[in-house]
Amino acid sequence: MSEEVALPLGALPDLAPVSGLPRWRRVLGLALGLLLPTALTAALLALGSAVGLAGDALVLMLAVVVTALVGGLWAAVVCALLGSTLLNYWFIPPVRTFHIGEPHNYWTVVAFVLVGLLVSAVVHRAASTATAAARAAAEARTLSEVAKATLRGEDALPTLLEHMRRAFGMTSASLLRRDPSGSGTWQVVAARGSEAPREPELADVQLPAGEDLVIALSGRPLSGSDRAILGAFAAQAQALLERDELARAAAVAARLEASERLRDALLAAVGHDLRTPLASATAAVSSLRSRDVTWSEDEREELLATADESLARLAALVSDLLDLSRLRAGVLSVLRQPLWLDELLPPVLDELGANAAKVVVALPEDLPAVVADAALVVRVLVNVVGNALRHAPTDAPPPELTGLVNGDRVELHVIDHGAGVPARDRERIFTAFQRLGDTDNTAGLGIGLALSRGLVEAMGGTLEATDTPNGGLTMVLALPAAPGSASEVTPGTSPEPAPGPAPGARP
Repeated sequence: MSEEVALPLGALPDLAPVSGLPRWRRVLGLALGLLLPTALTAALLALGSAVGLAGDALVLMLAVVVTALVGGLWAAVVCALLGSTLLNYWFIPPVRTFHIGEPHNYWTVVAFVLVGLLVSAVVHRAASTATAAARAAAEARTLSEVAKATLRGEDALPTLLEHMRRAFGMTSASLLRRDPSGSGTWQVVAARGSEAPREPELADVQLPAGEDLVIALSGRPLSGSDRAILGAFAAQAQALLERDELARAAAVAARLEASERLRDALLAAVGHDLRTPLASATAAVSSLRSRDVTWSEDEREELLATADESLARLAALVSDLLDLSRLRAGVLSVLRQPLWLDELLPPVLDELGANAAKVVVALPEDLPAVVADAALVVRVLVNVVGNALRHAPTDAPPPELTGLVNGDRVELHVIDHGAGVPARDRERIFTAFQRLGDTDNTAGLGIGLALSRGLVEAMGGTLEATDTPNGGLTMVLALPAAPGSASEVTPGTSPEPAPGPAPGARP
C-alpha cells in the first residue's frame, strides 16, 4: 500500500449540538433580557414625553429582538415579559401603578407581549435551522474527508478512530473484536487516545460495527443524533477492517504464487541443466567400468577428462544454487578488506580458461584499492566476464575490462560489443532463472547475474547494465574505495599514473 495521507486532525469540523445555541450565548441572552429593558426604560424616562407611548413600546420591543438574536427563545420571553411590565408601570396611565386606566391600553400590553413572543419564536426557529444546517454540513464534510483520508492511508483504521475521537470530543476510542475462541473476552483491533477501553462495558458509548465488532468511546454520553453519525463511522471501520484482512490475504497469496513460480523455475532449470553434466559424467564413468570394451590410454584420459569437466560443471551449478539460497536467507558471510583489483585478475583469467586470452584488460595503473571480499569479487568477475565472452560475436571486437574512479567508488566496466540487451529487459537479466532466449545448453541455470548482483550488494557495491556505444552491453561493477586511496582522484575520471614505484608495486 501506498504511504499514509491522512486528513490533518485540526481540519475536521466540530459537530455542534443540534439543540440550538451554545450555553454561553443563552447565558448572555438572559443577562441582556434582564438588563437591556431596564436600561432602555431609564433612558426613556430621562427623555420624558418627547417619545410617546408608541415610541416607548417600539424601543422596548427592540430590546426583545436583540435579546432573541443573542440568547434565543427563553431569553427573549423573559425580556418580553419584563418589558411589558415596565411599559405598563412607567408609561401607561396611570403611571407608577400596574392599573391600566383606558381599555385600549390593555391591547397595547397584550400586543407587545404577543409580538415579542412571535419575534422570539421566529428568531429561535431560524437559529435552530441554521444550527441544524451547519451540523449537517459538518457531518457531511467529516464523513467525506475521513473517507478520503482513510482510504488513502496504510494505517487507515487507527486514523479513522482518531478522527472519530476528535470529531465527537472523546478522550479515547477503540475497535474491539470478540475472541473467536468463545471465551467471552475482547481483543483490541485498534485504539487511539489515553486509557482506551478494552471492553465495551468500560466505555461511555458502545456501538456495534459488525459481527463480533464494537466501537467503544470514552469521554461523555452521546445524543441520538451523534449516535446516528457514529453509525456511519462504525460502517467505515468495518469496511476498513475487511479491506485490511483482504489485503493481508492477497499479500500471502502473492508470496505463495511467487514461491510457486520460483519452485517451478528451479525444478525446470535443475531438471534440464543439472541433468546434462550428470549424464555426461555418468556415461564416462560407466564406459570406464565396462569390461566389454578395451580402452586405449588416450581414450581413458579423454573419458576421465569428460567426467572431470562434467562433475566440475555440476559442482559449480550446485555451488551457485547454495550461494543464492544463502543470499536470500541473509546468512552469506562476507570478509571486507582492502583489495587491489589488478591482483585479482590472474585467478579470474585462469578460471575462464583458454577464452581468457580474448579479453582486453586496460586497468589504470594507479586504480585505488577497494573494500571487498576477494573470493566473492573473483566469483563475480568470472560470471560477468564469462557472460561477455559467451555472447561476443566472432567478428566483433573482443570484450574489454577497464576501470575508473567515480566519487567514493571504484568502477570496473566489462564491455562487450555483441547484440546487447533491450532497455526493457535489463533488470530481467538479474532475475534468477532468466536467460532471455539463450538456447545454449551449456549456459547454466540462468542465475549467474542474479547471484553476481547479490554478492556485489552484500559487499556494499552495485552491479548495473548499460549500453555500449556502437552496440553491445557494458556491465558496471562499483565497489567502495578503500579509505584514503582515492582522495586525490577527480570523480568520474581514470587516475593518472603517479611517479615513483613501478606499476603493480604496493605501498
